[in-house]
Amino acid sequence: MEALIEEIKTDLDVFDIYSLFKEDKTVTLLDSGMDAEKLGRYSFIGLNVFSTFKYKNSICTINGENFECENPFKQLKHLMNKYKIENNTSLPYTAGAMGYFSYDLGTVTEYIQMLAVEEVKIPDCYFYFYDNAIIVDNLQKKVFITALGILSPSAHSIENIKNIIYAGTKVQYPKLTTSNVKFISNFKKDEYIDTVETVRQYIRTGDIYITNLTQRFSCETNKEPYEVYRDLRNINPAPFAAFMNIEDFSIVCSSPERFLEIRNNIVETRPIKGTRPRGKNKEEDFKNKQQLIDSEKDHSELLMIVDLERNDLSKVCKPNSVKVTELFEIEEYSTVFHLVSTVVGELKNEYTAIDCIEACFPGGSITGAPKLRSMEIIDELEPTRRNIYTGSIGYLGFDGNADLNIVIRTILMKSGKAYLGVGGGITWESDKQSEYDETLDKAVALMKVL
Repeated sequence: MEALIEEIKTDLDVFDIYSLFKEDKTVTLLDSGMDAEKLGRYSFIGLNVFSTFKYKNSICTINGENFECENPFKQLKHLMNKYKIENNTSLPYTAGAMGYFSYDLGTVTEYIQMLAVEEVKIPDCYFYFYDNAIIVDNLQKKVFITALGILSPSAHSIENIKNIIYAGTKVQYPKLTTSNVKFISNFKKDEYIDTVETVRQYIRTGDIYITNLTQRFSCETNKEPYEVYRDLRNINPAPFAAFMNIEDFSIVCSSPERFLEIRNNIVETRPIKGTRPRGKNKEEDFKNKQQLIDSEKDHSELLMIVDLERNDLSKVCKPNSVKVTELFEIEEYSTVFHLVSTVVGELKNEYTAIDCIEACFPGGSITGAPKLRSMEIIDELEPTRRNIYTGSIGYLGFDGNADLNIVIRTILMKSGKAYLGVGGGITWESDKQSEYDETLDKAVALMKVL
C-alpha cells in the first residue's frame, strides 16, 4: 500500500493551514517553526482519524474498546504493523500516527513504584491514526497533501482538503497583552534549593552522576489553548513544537529538543544540557553565550548524557554504528542559549522504530545517569508526577520512520488551569541558586503567553 500524494500551491504557512481545521479537536500540528535548513525543515498536520490508541493503568484502549495490556509499546507495534506502507518519496512521513508518550509511561516500563502525587490525570500514551496528512517543506516552500483512502477515496479527501486551503487566509498575530496571573510552584524556592542539595548528596554517595530536577508551575487561565499556542509560536519559535487537543486537555509545546528521529533505519538523538538566558543587549548576549561555551560544568553534564544515549542506542543499533557527530554545539533561541550534542546509529535489522523508542525512553537528558536510579530519585523528590512533561510528542510513520521530541517548554491545559514544568541537570558542581534561576529562565516565554 502507498499513500496518494499531491503537491499544491499556496502562500499559507503550516499554522495558517492548521488554523483552517482547528475546530476539529482531533487534528494534530507538529510544527517546525525555525531552522528550516537543518532541524526544522518539515512540519506536519494529521487529519481525519480512523483509529485511536491510548494507555493508562495497564489498560489499552483502541477505538473505545478496553483490554488489559502489560506493555503498550508491544501493542502499539502490533497495531502499526497492520498499516505498513511503502514510502518511495524524499518526504520523511507520508502517513501514520501522531501523538505522545508521557514521562510517566517510562516509570511503567521501568517498573518504578510511583510515590509522587498524580495531580493532573491524563493517559500515559495517546496516538491518533490518520487517513490524511499535510506536509509542509519549510525550506523549499512546498505543501503536500497525502491520503490512504481508508475513510473515503483518496482523491476525494485530497480534493476536499485542497478546497479548504485554497479558501483560507493568513493568521493575524495580535500584540501580547499582559495580565496579573499568579503562578504557583509545587516547590517553594527554599525547598527547591534544598532538594538540589539532596541530589548532590546522592551524587556524593555514588547513587548517580547527574539527575534532572523539575519544578512545576500552575495557574488559572481562561485563555483558549489555540490562542496560547499561536502566541507562543510567534514569540518563541522552535524546531520541535506541537499543538494537540485530546479529549478534555490540550498540549501547547515549543520544544527545542529532538528525542529520536528514525529514518531509513538511521537513528539520531540530540540531547540538550546547558542553558544561559539571552542578554538584554548585544554585549550581555555575547557574554552569556561565551559563559556557556566556556562552562566546564555544562560540558561535563552534556558528556554524561551523551554517554547514556550512546549506551541506550547500542541496545538496538548495529555494532560500531553509534557515533557522536556533534559534541558541544551552541543553539540560539529567543529567550535562551542551549548546549547540544548529536548521536547517531543504525538500527539492527530485527528492530523497528518502536523497539528503538522503547529501548531509549524516556530520554536521558531529562532523567539523568544512571537512568533507572535517577528516575527513582526523581519520583522520591518531585512532589507531583510529570505526566506529559519530559515525555515525547511526534509521529510514527507506517513506513517505519518516526520523529519525536522531548516535551520541554510545554504547557498542559486542562479544566481552566495551565501547568508547565521547568528543570535542569544537577551535578556535583551545581550551584543551588544558579540551578533555581535556570528554571526561571526556561519559563519566561511560557509564562509570558499565559
